[in-house]
Amino acid sequence: MSRLDSPIHREIRSTGPSLLAVSDLHIGHKANRELCAQIEPRHPGDWLIVAGDVAEQMAEIEWALRLLAGRFTKVIWVPGNHELWTDPGDPCQLKGVARYDHLVALCRSLGIATPEDPFPVFWDGEVGVTVAPLFTLFDYSMLPPGTYTKEQAFELARSTGVVCTDEFMLHPDPYPTREAWCAARIEYSRKRLAGAVGPTVLVNHWPLVQDPLTVLRNPEFSLWCGTTATADWAYRYDARAVVYGHLHIPRTISVNGVPHVEASIGYPFEWRRYGMRPELYVDVFDPVRPNIEFARARDRRHEHIA
Repeated sequence: MSRLDSPIHREIRSTGPSLLAVSDLHIGHKANRELCAQIEPRHPGDWLIVAGDVAEQMAEIEWALRLLAGRFTKVIWVPGNHELWTDPGDPCQLKGVARYDHLVALCRSLGIATPEDPFPVFWDGEVGVTVAPLFTLFDYSMLPPGTYTKEQAFELARSTGVVCTDEFMLHPDPYPTREAWCAARIEYSRKRLAGAVGPTVLVNHWPLVQDPLTVLRNPEFSLWCGTTATADWAYRYDARAVVYGHLHIPRTISVNGVPHVEASIGYPFEWRRYGMRPELYVDVFDPVRPNIEFARARDRRHEHIA
């Protein structure tokens, strides 16, 4: 029996709390800020995962997280690349690890769980599921088809004009490179996950596997989509689901029997073109329920603009 068919996924939670997820709110766009203001729990006990890319400016990040923390019983946040940008227009000019630490401190002041805090356990009926927020970054190991080295992939990206803004605004300080910061985050995350008890839900802004990248209109963007070091984590750490964002292609795919759920909202031009989920978030344990036609419309080769 597939995990998608198991009782934990099959039951529609109309009478009890749900584990919900959203990502890529990008509230720097006025229309997305208005969407964020509409996010409400459907049950008083609902939890909400926020899987990164809330905004670029610290004040906007705080506004959104404070709003959501006041509405949901528990909010769990992981950073996306946009939170880690040092935007020239942001009064907060912290870079790299210092910026991440500042975001963690902000979340803790709001009662929000981060990748630095003990893993919370969500009780789905009689089943306790460890929700593991992660921050792994990327290391240029997810190569686009037809390339075999980082250098080849970068040359292809430059020749096609697909170079992520991370190269200019996501600083690794005090690490010498983004790869070095990523390696440290992978080691740290592995140690924390080794202590996880029971089944898990793994949460990361970047996909943990390369399978979701096959529908990118610009496969050159794969370089900035994570790390191959996480490819076996869903199996290794007994994941009942993986939640991610980043690609702006909201859908659920099964990889080796585990649902990988992209919870993105994306930019206004994307959701206006392709439509919006009936609920702005997705139910992690019931990811196939919302609007099948919406999923079909979005499951296509898709242009991502970072």
